Amino acid sequence: MSEWDGERERIGRRVAVRRRSGRRCRAPSRYESQKRRDWNTFGQFLKNQRPPVALPLCNSNHVLDFLRYLDQFGKTKVHLQGCIFYGQPEPPAPCTCPLRQAWGSLDALIGRLRAAYEENGGSPETNPFASGAIRIYLREVKECQAKARGIPYKKKKKKGPGKPDDESHSSSMPFS
Repeated sequence: MSEWDGERERIGRRVAVRRRSGRRCRAPSRYESQKRRDWNTFGQFLKNQRPPVALPLCNSNHVLDFLRYLDQFGKTKVHLQGCIFYGQPEPPAPCTCPLRQAWGSLDALIGRLRAAYEENGGSPETNPFASGAIRIYLREVKECQAKARGIPYKKKKKKGPGKPDDESHSSSMPFS
């Protein structure tokens, strides 16, 4: 057992003793509270399906349905391709294009639900929030919203080990 594991175990015992003794524990963080709310909302969504879906039977299709369902409560204007303001970051007038969930909000939501799934006993191998279909959906939403709003998302180039940050500092003369 590493020193870190031992410390984590001691902290866990202290928290358990504090709970049993009736002492008040710290309030959960904003992230933890939001994660719990998101998890409960997703669970309610599954219960409201016809027929209801048990959590162990949940798959990426249910997650995609949930994300599409949440779109109706979005606050981000996403211009349709036929809209005269399509591709304009700051349109000069209102239009009838729909409000949708922003890509960043969906991405953060999936991150919280992915963590909550495993914290609630799900295995990482069967985590529907971690599936390729979800990653593809999020990428498509990101690209669609970027085009609709005229905001390009640029991919960050991965730097290999030992490569300088700026190529202009490197010599173009080969070593002999």
